[in-house]
Amino acid sequence: MALTRSFKQTVQLRAKKDAAFRRALLQEGVENFLQGEIETGRAVLRDYINATLGFEELARLSGISSKSLMRMFGPDGNPQASNLFAVIACLQTAEKVELEVRAARVRG
Repeated sequence: MALTRSFKQTVQLRAKKDAAFRRALLQEGVENFLQGEIETGRAVLRDYINATLGFEELARLSGISSKSLMRMFGPDGNPQASNLFAVIACLQTAEKVELEVRAARVRG
């Protein structure tokens, strides 16, 4: 049986090569939070952080310890809004993007 790359390795390799993929991953993580899918949002942002700047660099940029960041985005994490928005601000700056929220009517 052939060995395959892990999902995390695949995400990291693609994120390093593909700026559009990185932006989409960041956007997806934040959108999940806004839709109340907190567990999924944490997982997607954790993958994004691991694939891009890493927790040590994010700690330096945000002023939040890397251990706290890892706990925040871990499976049982419960980030405070102030820390979450500080992290999102740092990620936007690092990625050189501005995410925006638009109101849309819910169909139905």
